Amino acid sequence: MSLKQFADTLPDYAKDLRLNIGSILNDQSLTDQRKYGLLLATAHGSGYRPIVAAVEAEVEGKLTEAAANAARAAAAVMAMNNVYYRFVHLTSNPEYGTMPARLRMNVIGSPGIEKDDFELFSVAVSAMNGCGMCIDSHERVLQQHGVKSETVQTAVRIAAVIKAVATVHATL
Repeated sequence: MSLKQFADTLPDYAKDLRLNIGSILNDQSLTDQRKYGLLLATAHGSGYRPIVAAVEAEVEGKLTEAAANAARAAAAVMAMNNVYYRFVHLTSNPEYGTMPARLRMNVIGSPGIEKDDFELFSVAVSAMNGCGMCIDSHERVLQQHGVKSETVQTAVRIAAVIKAVATVHATL
């Protein structure tokens, strides 16, 4: 089942989400690697298996294996980092910010694709997970790579729609 077909199973009260999926799929402002990588990273980041299956079907043949694995890796490492760094950010004890994380996250330094694309996947998943410290860190790297604010906004918009579709579908 394609992502569009999956979105079509949503109830009428979620019509805006169906329309937003259509807009994302028709969006030409991103490269295919960015668009389909963002869809894949955020689907995996949602943790909702049915949307992961729909997006995996949607991106088949549209991403290289390296790009698909980088999107999955961004979701995986952000699932860990967003919890840890959100804690560091939210706790009132500043001592945790001085301690080494002692978490393996080698994929961030060597994602197998262009650094800016991986960072875009990471900022989108971090937005889904509500980690302000990670959002700031990834957005800063994106700025250093010359990625426009509109591109970051599009990435976060995709994350918002995928999260909403997963949330609504899970209630059916």
